[in-house]
Amino acid sequence: MIAVLLLFLLPLGGGIPAGVLLAQSQGLGWAPTAGLYFLSDLILALAFEPVLRGLMFLARRSPFLARFGTALQAAMARSATQVGGPGLGPIALVMVAFGVDPMTGRSAALAAGHGFLAGWAIAIAGDLLYYAVVALATLRLNAWLKHPEATVWIVLATMLLLSVLARRLRPGRPAVHPAEI
Repeated sequence: MIAVLLLFLLPLGGGIPAGVLLAQSQGLGWAPTAGLYFLSDLILALAFEPVLRGLMFLARRSPFLARFGTALQAAMARSATQVGGPGLGPIALVMVAFGVDPMTGRSAALAAGHGFLAGWAIAIAGDLLYYAVVALATLRLNAWLKHPEATVWIVLATMLLLSVLARRLRPGRPAVHPAEI
């Protein structure tokens, strides 16, 4: 069980396919496996929140960090218009965490005025949705392939390729940039 939790603690969702397959091989059902993933999100919240708060504290004293924070808020505002309009409500914030990662979701929730509990609840909700999609895809693909290593690599490659494809096919953006012609 500890090995599954450690895989889930890997950044950027890369540990989900391997963790799900390891849990399955150890006889863990979907509920304990999802519980371990939820626990990894709680650990992330406890580890990341002090870093986020520390950066906010330092940004009030450092012109460089203040400019960086302003640029980050502007980038999140641009992302918000693509996810859910100009104001980020809870559903749009959940989708930020689903589409990027829980730390970005928490940062966006903080920028939208949500405190520790509400902000992390929103970020974790989005991350658990992401987990559910990737875990289900991993288990289904492995049931068909019956080769865990290939399954992990295919799921990881698909996660990467789908994110690149989604950015390229985003409405309002040309499919090919002029520099690529």
